[in-house]
Amino acid sequence: MKFGLRYANTGRNVWPDKAVAIAQAAEEAGFTSIWTVDHVVVPKDYQSAYPYATSGRMGDGSEDLELPDPLIYMAYIASVTKTIRLATGILIVPQRNPVVTAKQIATLDAMSGGRVDLGIGVGWLEEEFKAIGVPFDDRGQRTDECIAAMRALWSEDVAEYHGELVDFDPIYCRPQPVNGSVPIIVGGHSKAAARRAGRLGDGFFPARGASTELFDLVRRTAEEHGRDPDAIELIASVPENLEDIPALAKAGVGRILIPSSPMGGTTTYASKPEEVMALKDTLERYADT
Repeated sequence: MKFGLRYANTGRNVWPDKAVAIAQAAEEAGFTSIWTVDHVVVPKDYQSAYPYATSGRMGDGSEDLELPDPLIYMAYIASVTKTIRLATGILIVPQRNPVVTAKQIATLDAMSGGRVDLGIGVGWLEEEFKAIGVPFDDRGQRTDECIAAMRALWSEDVAEYHGELVDFDPIYCRPQPVNGSVPIIVGGHSKAAARRAGRLGDGFFPARGASTELFDLVRRTAEEHGRDPDAIELIASVPENLEDIPALAKAGVGRILIPSSPMGGTTTYASKPEEVMALKDTLERYADT
């Protein structure tokens, strides 16, 4: 079982010194990946329902959130780490131009030595799409086309893509990722997300909870599309009951993500050595299960 740390670009870790400390501490403690989360903006008085809380609101309900851009945050911590993988969990792909995004991600992957995992999602905050000027209703189709277009840009010598929403003639996009592409991990808690992972993803991360029903749907969909279901990585957030971890492993989960905020009510750590010690203790506690 591999363990990742989520979501680093939130809370106390948004500031430069804390970002460096948490990334280096996670790497030293043995975490294999560090994850960021994405919102370009949070509209004031939004009415869209946040799908991961019964309140329908993000976090503590506050809209005024410090949330650095995930790709820039990852580039910043890439320069002070060596081995830990850099992941988005998730990047709201349909809000972005796929050509520009493919360039940014490939550059980060090339300069970090092939350490990027791209977690993607369709988004839920309609008011955010409106503020950015991107249609909300076609975001599912736009996401699928963005995935195909970015993979073409990453892997083809001269890339072109012609879809209904994304369309470009032959172009060069350099640099390209170290390993010929970047793993795409589909995020989301819905059946549509699970099916997208089965059709198109290199992994599936349901964000909150770990539904064996969704995992099974990923595998069935992969088989229906002639893909190897075992090649799709299953990822889950750490369960509230640690005794559930062995069952997740049995279900095929290969990576568990642990919150990057201090555990057990601990206050902000004063230094990197304390951070490393705390993260090592946390990792051992979960791994021992």
